[in-house]
Amino acid sequence: MVNTTPMAGSWKEARELAVKDGLPMMYHDFDDGVFGASRQGESQGVFKNEVFTEHRCICMPSHLTAEDPEA
Repeated sequence: MVNTTPMAGSWKEARELAVKDGLPMMYHDFDDGVFGASRQGESQGVFKNEVFTEHRCICMPSHLTAEDPEA
């Protein structure tokens, strides 16, 4: 499943998105340099020439505070 949720600029914004949208996960996408919120099991990445390339991400449960993943 591919993530279609809005992107954020920090762990704090990602957590706010997760709480607002009721999503269980927040993530940092190292390849795009963005943060976001997602459902369990969603992949972040891009489609190029009809092929999906998954990005390198760190995912954390959204019940953590924004400071937890920063540590």
